[in-house]
Parts: sequence; C-alpha cells; structure tokens
Amino acid sequence: MRIETFAEGGQFAPGRIAQVLRTTRDEVARTIGLGRDAVMRPDRISSAKTQKRLREMVEILNRVEPRFGSPLIAYAWYRSEPLAGFSGLTAMQLVRDGYAADVMDFIDAVEAGVHA
Repeated sequence: MRIETFAEGGQFAPGRIAQVLRTTRDEVARTIGLGRDAVMRPDRISSAKTQKRLREMVEILNRVEPRFGSPLIAYAWYRSEPLAGFSGLTAMQLVRDGYAADVMDFIDAVEAGVHA
C-alpha cells in the first residue's frame, strides 16, 4: 500500500481509499473526522481540509503497514489501538483532533526503538 494507490488525478481519492481498505466512503469520512459530503461531493473532495486529512491518514497507514503486513490490519490499528503516552487515544482520534504530526513522530520513535 503506497500513496500512489490512493491518488487519482493528483488528489487523494476517497473511493480508492475505501476500496483498498475494504470499507465505505462514509466510513472513510468518519475516520478522518469529516462529514459525508467531504468524500462524496467533488468540490469538497478537492478542498484543502479534506485532502489534508486524507493525506495524514494515508501517510500514517503507509508508515505502519510494513509492521503489520497488511493495509487492513494497519487500518484496524489506526482506528482502535490506544497509543502509549496519549491518554488512551487512538491514531484516528489524534488525527481528527489535529495531532497527525505527533502520531507520525510517535511511529518514528517506535521504529527507532525509543518506545516499545
């Protein structure tokens, strides 16, 4: 699973993301903390906010997928696994709250052996 898998016409495509992750566009919208229109209406899909949230999710999934060996397992981790040091919040919750960079720093620290 690489970023190119999710891109279409130079933008992240919610339909492709949903297809690869075997979910729905509605679920992708909920996962990134936006309404259904953000992933259904072309003008909203191309908005900076929607593209930023999709990019953050894809970047995080790309970072953890090699560890889990599957995009689906990486997505399950993203949505449900509480991260140490973040008050029991998941990567999904942190991204929705604007802390994607902190999640990526955490993942990089784990990969570097700083966190176990």
